[in-house]
Amino acid sequence: MRHLFFYQTPIGEIAIAEENDVITHLCFQSKDILKDMTIHETKILKEAGKQLKEYMEGKRKEFTLPLAPVGTEFMIRVWKSLCAIPYGETRSYKEIAESIGNKKASRAVGLANNRNPIPIFIPCHRVIGANGKLVGYGGGLHIKSFLLKLEMEYKN
Repeated sequence: MRHLFFYQTPIGEIAIAEENDVITHLCFQSKDILKDMTIHETKILKEAGKQLKEYMEGKRKEFTLPLAPVGTEFMIRVWKSLCAIPYGETRSYKEIAESIGNKKASRAVGLANNRNPIPIFIPCHRVIGANGKLVGYGGGLHIKSFLLKLEMEYKN
């Protein structure tokens, strides 16, 4: 069974979804909510909500949740690479492409970032343009900016 629950955060209401005790989605806007889900706070969703709250308060720098994003083999490699970006740091799309062994795949990395079904927990907000500018974010650049500022504030 697939479950979904909503959590209030400084960046608005966030929905977190799980199936078979693994986190499958995080959605910023209600239009992104998945169909065929039961609204119910399971044990894993409660833990995800707790860890998200701690992150937003600057008390958590790493998540310890079972994540199960669905995507192509390439996307999965990109998402794993994103999880290796340390809290409070950023990488360019080119650097992520190089980290997965395909230095010419910057645009494909951008597409994988865009399709990340579990933002924040898989920190695609830590990927920026080669010129250091904030580019693209599913929740909007204002949320990306908020998350990066939050991490810089609590980095040490």
